[in-house]
Parts: sequence; C-alpha cells; structure tokens
Amino acid sequence: MAQKRAEQIAAHLNYPKGLLSGQTAIITGSAQGIGAEAARLFANEGAKVVISDIDAEKSKATADSINKEGGQALAVPGDILSDEYIDDLVKKAAEFGGGKIHIIVNNAGFTWDGVIHKMTNKQWDTILSLHAGAPFKLVRAAAPYFRVKDGEPRNIVNISSTSGLNGNPGQANYSLAKAGVTGLTKTIAKEWGPQFGVRANTIGYGQIATRLTAAKEQGGHVTLGDGTKIALGIPQAQLDGRKDSAFQDIPLRRPGTATEAASAILAVVSPYMSYVTGQTIAVTGGRNM
Repeated sequence: MAQKRAEQIAAHLNYPKGLLSGQTAIITGSAQGIGAEAARLFANEGAKVVISDIDAEKSKATADSINKEGGQALAVPGDILSDEYIDDLVKKAAEFGGGKIHIIVNNAGFTWDGVIHKMTNKQWDTILSLHAGAPFKLVRAAAPYFRVKDGEPRNIVNISSTSGLNGNPGQANYSLAKAGVTGLTKTIAKEWGPQFGVRANTIGYGQIATRLTAAKEQGGHVTLGDGTKIALGIPQAQLDGRKDSAFQDIPLRRPGTATEAASAILAVVSPYMSYVTGQTIAVTGGRNM
C-alpha cells in the first residue's frame, strides 16, 4: 500500500497539468482576501474550485475571473451559518467534481470583538457558530466524499489564528473558536486517516494584510443573514498608536500578504506535504515563536 501511495504521489509531482489536477475543492470565504487567492492558486494547479461566500456578487466575479484565466471555478454563494446552504454547497460541489470532493478549506470568517464583560450573547454565539460550528457541519455533510477508498488524496484545512494559539484581548469568542478548530482538525486526522487516508491540518495566521486588519474607517463590513451589519477592521487611532511598534515582534518586520497566506494552504494540500497531518502550522512571519 505504501509503495502504491508513493507511486501516486510521484505521478502528481510530475503531472504537467498541476499539483491538484483532477481534484475538486470547496473553499469557504473565497470571494475575496485569502480565500480568493487560495482559489486562484488551486485553479492554477488544476483543481476545480467551488467559491463559497455570503457575497454573491463578489463570488461570481471571482469565479468568472478564474474561468476567464483558463481555470475551472463555480460560484455557490450563501450563508455558511445555514444548514440548508451547507447541504446545497456539498451537493453542487460534488456535481461539479463529477461525484467527488477532495479538499475542504474552512476559511470563512470575521471578527466581532468585545471585552469579556461587555460581549453580548449574539457576538459570542455568532463567532463560535461561524468559526467552529460551520466547519464541523461542512465536514460532516461532506463525509460521504471523504470516507472513501479510491486511492485519491483527500485534505481538510481549518484556518486558525494566533488568537486561537495565544488568546487576544477583546477576542474571547474568536480565540475560543480558533483554538477549538485545532482539536477538530486532530480528531478528523485520527478518525479518517487510518482507513481512508484523509489528511487534516490547521493553519494559524498571524498579521495578514486583509480587510480584518485594515482601518475600520475604510468601511469594510459584513452583513449577517438577519441583516445585522458588522464593521470590520481596526480603528485608525489604534493603528496610529502602534505605528512605530506595529511589527517589532515579527522577525520579518512586516505583515504577510493574502497571497503568502494562501500559498501556505496550497502547500499543505499538495503532494509535497503528503505525510503531514494533524498539525497546526503557524504562518506568522515568526511572531510568537
């Protein structure tokens, strides 16, 4: 069996159509930012990519852009907090993939901060549902496409954060949820690895230049299914206050780019990391080492 797997890996490494040729991937939160960059990188490596995001217009634009560049992408927009949407997402992804799904990247998310004594139940419940509940439900719904013995690679990547690894003031909800997905990842690896060869890993990001770390005054926001509008980003005054020391605890002295962050996702699902599972990979520029 080990010899057969080695031959399959070698074939993928030498395949001219890309490292992920023949694979179908669901990437949540992929209409923009890290998710969109991951979708483009996956498509460049031959994968069929399903764009999952609550923003229908941006989902379509991202899928159209990938298709125009010669890749294969399908936009399936919707609210990842909806059980019905998750079922529909899996169904359409499997149809797009000719009856198969090979990769899930649980990337969708945002922050809704508040200090512990002022955090509302809605803030708490929404963030835990988004960052912990939704990934579990998506993996559970896609189980029939991962618990298979067809010799093809299967990967699940759960996105975490340094907040989940180390905690962060004002982010009790986000920190708990992001810490929780590391346990989910290890459980998937232990349950689905032995019989089915499924690999599961967590990527924990540090400072990445996205709308979550931009100035709140730029107007970035997300709208929940019930119409609640949540402002994203960090207040400009707070950013100004840390200007001189913003990156002093990062050995590379800068934030990462969305493309760099997405490249780590591609790396972990690629055959180059075929013997890596159950791990939390810190992509932080060296912060907190």
